[in-house]
Amino acid sequence: MSAITDMGMDVRELGGVEREPEDERQGMVRKVAWSSFLGNFIEWFDYASYSYFATVIAGVFFPSSNRTVALMETFGVFALSFVLRPVGALFWGHFGDRFGRKRALSLSILLMSGASFLIGCLPAYAVIGVLAPLLLLLMRMVQGFSASGEYAGAATFLGEYAPARRRGIYCSLIPASTAIGLLAGSTLAMLMTTNLDAVAMSAWGWRVPFLMAGPLGLIVHYIRNNVADSPIYEQMNAELERKEGGMDAGKGTRNVSPLRTLFHDHLKQVLLSFGACMLNAVGFYTVLTYLPTYLSETVGMEASQSSLITTVCLVLYIGLVFAMGHISDHFGRKKVLVGACVAFIVLTVPAFMILETGAFWPVLLVELALCATLTANDGTLSSYLTETFPTSVRFTGFAFSFNLANALFGGTAPFIATWLIWATGSAIAPAWYMVVIAAIALVAMCLSHENTEKDLGTI
Repeated sequence: MSAITDMGMDVRELGGVEREPEDERQGMVRKVAWSSFLGNFIEWFDYASYSYFATVIAGVFFPSSNRTVALMETFGVFALSFVLRPVGALFWGHFGDRFGRKRALSLSILLMSGASFLIGCLPAYAVIGVLAPLLLLLMRMVQGFSASGEYAGAATFLGEYAPARRRGIYCSLIPASTAIGLLAGSTLAMLMTTNLDAVAMSAWGWRVPFLMAGPLGLIVHYIRNNVADSPIYEQMNAELERKEGGMDAGKGTRNVSPLRTLFHDHLKQVLLSFGACMLNAVGFYTVLTYLPTYLSETVGMEASQSSLITTVCLVLYIGLVFAMGHISDHFGRKKVLVGACVAFIVLTVPAFMILETGAFWPVLLVELALCATLTANDGTLSSYLTETFPTSVRFTGFAFSFNLANALFGGTAPFIATWLIWATGSAIAPAWYMVVIAAIALVAMCLSHENTEKDLGTI
């Protein structure tokens, strides 16, 4: 966690705003970093838990004599929970651009953690029948709506505090916190699978990670209520006040419509950002959340082995995410993202062929290679998207392009992968899907501009 602690080191480099006392600014940056870290941790810990406990949840909410059908129904709810993410992204992005990043993030964490907590309280199908999966779907959709602003908002908030020449490594904290949430979910799943029998897991074991979201969400809400909005956002408001004849203090950019401005003036950036996010969405949900289920259900590995492999990979992933953020600061976001696209095109099919063997060490090495490739994309994307849009629409543009890609391609990745294997009879069918997505992302990145170290202090 030294990356969070060290974030106060370069605060004097922040330009374009009045300097605060250094100790005060360092303390504020640490609070922003911790709140960004914990908010994403909660979101992805619960999303990971849903994936890692998918086979248990399938039995609790979708009892069926056909295991594949039950699993597909479980992943179907996982995918449907993403339907509201583009809508939520527009809502939270508009709210955050118009009334402040702090206010949007403080409210969204309460909704997200509350929905997660209620999932842990839901009765099983055996108790209330079809109402159980319907309530699960409702809570997942509330969770998806509220979570849609978390990743983009936290990255925007932190990126606007970061010095330009180190923005990549600062913003890499966001995907790192995501991976740490997945690591915690993977580790908990491994420990519970090892120490609890099937009856205990179905009765209460799977509920534990969701119930934990309640108190954690309250902690993050408290921290966020005690930080100031980003200096760049406050500078934008001050400039707009002068240009528009002076707005009422504290009411945000009342005369600016982020949605209209985004789609009228920045449509090309939205489309290219969406293309870049497609690979991130499919790669992330395939490599880090679907593969444990793929290895146990399709390949036939023991669940404890597949969970152990995922845990080892996530440890490497966390370190490499910071490294890729640092590399992008030196060589540029575009070059690193193009390299990730090419690597996925070349490596994915051979990797799945090796995964199909089910041998522990080859599978471990292949997953490590896929995770390393994913970090080149994931460790760079948050800073790339932060630099793509101007301050007045930064939250909206980031949130919409990122969440639309995740809704269409990320949330559906486990379902599509399961369906492709069933439809084709080939265990490597998901690999070809990822190759196609990587090729589309490559085209988008080749058409995009290099914005590394861009001055974010513009309207």
